[in-house]
Amino acid sequence: MAFSGALTLSDLNDFISPSQACIKPVEVAKTSDTQGSIKVDNTGSYYEVSQDGSETKLETATIKSVLVTMQSHEELYSILKQNAIARETNDPSTHRTVVVSISPQTRASFAAKYNQTPLQVARKMTWFFKNLGVHSVFDTSFSRDLSLLETGREFVARYKKAVEKGSIKAPNLDGSASTGPKGDGDMDVDEYTPKAPRKRIIRRGAAGVADEPAVPVEVESAMPMLASTCPGWICYAEKTHGYMLPYISETKSPQQIMGSLVKNHFGSQLGLNPDQIYHVCVMPCYDKKLEASRSDFYSDIYSTRDVDCVITSTEVEKMFGEQGQIGMDAFGELDLDLGYNSVVKDPVTGADQVLVGASGNASGGFLEYVMQYAAKELFGVNGVDVDQAVGVEVKTVRNADFREVTLEVPGSGEVLLKFAAAYGFRNIQNLVRKVKTGKSPYHFVEVMACPSGCINGGGQLKPVGDNYATVPLKDWIMQVDQQYRNGVLARKPEENPVLEQLYMEWLGGIDTPKSREQLRTGYHAVEQNLINPLAVKW
Repeated sequence: MAFSGALTLSDLNDFISPSQACIKPVEVAKTSDTQGSIKVDNTGSYYEVSQDGSETKLETATIKSVLVTMQSHEELYSILKQNAIARETNDPSTHRTVVVSISPQTRASFAAKYNQTPLQVARKMTWFFKNLGVHSVFDTSFSRDLSLLETGREFVARYKKAVEKGSIKAPNLDGSASTGPKGDGDMDVDEYTPKAPRKRIIRRGAAGVADEPAVPVEVESAMPMLASTCPGWICYAEKTHGYMLPYISETKSPQQIMGSLVKNHFGSQLGLNPDQIYHVCVMPCYDKKLEASRSDFYSDIYSTRDVDCVITSTEVEKMFGEQGQIGMDAFGELDLDLGYNSVVKDPVTGADQVLVGASGNASGGFLEYVMQYAAKELFGVNGVDVDQAVGVEVKTVRNADFREVTLEVPGSGEVLLKFAAAYGFRNIQNLVRKVKTGKSPYHFVEVMACPSGCINGGGQLKPVGDNYATVPLKDWIMQVDQQYRNGVLARKPEENPVLEQLYMEWLGGIDTPKSREQLRTGYHAVEQNLINPLAVKW
C-alpha cells in the first residue's frame, strides 16, 4: 500500500518520470540532523541521497491498520459475498446495495493500456462489476461538474470579500480609480475580443525565501485560493503547514461529492438509509483512500462513510486476473447507468451514449474552469479558453509542472486575474513559502502532489509489461492524457441539465445550509513533534 506522507517534504528530488515519486512510503533506518533528499529510479525504488552524494536504498514501509484493510478490493469481495449469502438465506437485513463510481483518469489509464476508447472502457467495466454483483456503476465526471461549479462560486465570493476588506486591490478597468470588482455587464463584452493564442516559456531559478512568520488571514477572504481535490496535498498542509489551511478551497473533491450524492440523494430515491449502501470509488491515487477515511466524511447517525472503499486502477486490474480475465478483450459491454453518468446521445453519429465532461487538464480542469467562470462573473468577460490560450496568457515557469495563466484588460496590461498550477512537492514548497509571507502574486492555484497531476497518480496502470525502456514514462503519461480526452464531448458544468434539478430538489437551492453540508468541508492542522519528516505516520 502506498501513501504520500512518507517522503521527505523538504528539498525533495521529485522529477517527472515516476508517478510514485510522491506516493510510496519508505522506511529510514537512521535519523540525522542533516536533511538529504529522496531519489526515485525508473523501477520505482527509493534512495536516500546524502550530502556526499552516496545513495542508500530505502525499504518499503509496512502499514498495519484496520482502516487500510477496509480500503481494499478484498473488502468489496467480502460485501458481495455477504450479499450472496443474504439472497440464499432470504435475509434482507444483511444485504447492501453496492455502487461503484469510476474516475475519468482510471478510464483513460485502461484505454491507453488495452487500446480501447474511454467509452468502451466505461461499458466494459460496467459489465465486469455488474457480473461480480455490483448494482450500479457511475462516473465521477458527473460529480466533478458539481465540484467545479462550487469551486467557481467559492472563488468569486472570496475575491469579492478580499476586495471589500482591502486585502487585494481591484483592477483598474478604465484608467480611473477602481473601488471594487465589476459585476456582469460592467465590461462591454462586444468590445472585448479575446487575445489570439500565445504561450511563452520562462525558466527561473528557485530563489530561497527566509523563514518568516505566516501572514494572518481569514478564510472568507484568503487569497490565493488553493485547490482542494488532491488528498496528498491536503495531508501535507495539515501535517506540516497548518497556516496554509485558510487558503484551501472548502469545496469537496469529486470523489467526496459523489459520496454525498450516492449515500444521500441516490439512497433516498431508492428508499435506503446511507448504511444500506456500500459505495466504492475507483481512483488513480492511493491517497484517495486516506481522503475517504477522514472523519469529516463519516456519519455518526448511520455509522457509515460517504465512500466506504477506494480501490485504484491497478487494484481493479488485479481483480481482472483474480476473476480469470486477462485484459479486457473478452469482456462484454453494458450501457452506462442513467442518473450519475455523464453521457448524452451523440449529436453527430446518433449513438445512444457518448461521454461528456468539462474541458481542461486531466487533473480535473479546476484552473481552467475557475478562470473562465470568474472572468465572466467578475468582469463580464466571455470567450476565455485556457486550453487554447485564448483570452489569457499561458506561461510555463521553471518546469513543465508549474504554469501561470493571466487574464488582462486588453491593450492596457492591467491584470484582472492571475492563476497558477503547481504540481509536485518541489513546486508546492516554493508556492507555500510565498503564500506564507503574503508574497504570492496569484488569485487561485491548482495544487497537485504528483508530477503531471492525477493522470500520473501512483495507482494508475503502467505500460504493457512494465517495459519502461520501450515506453518511457513521459511518453506513457502523454498517451494516457490523450485518452482522457478521446471521444469525450466538452460541456460546461452549468450546461449539465441535471445539476439545477439537484440543487433545487436535493439541496434546497444554491448556498443553502444543506448545500454547504453536502458540498463543502473543512481542514484540521495536526501538531507534529517529529524531527525526521520521513517518520511521519499517516
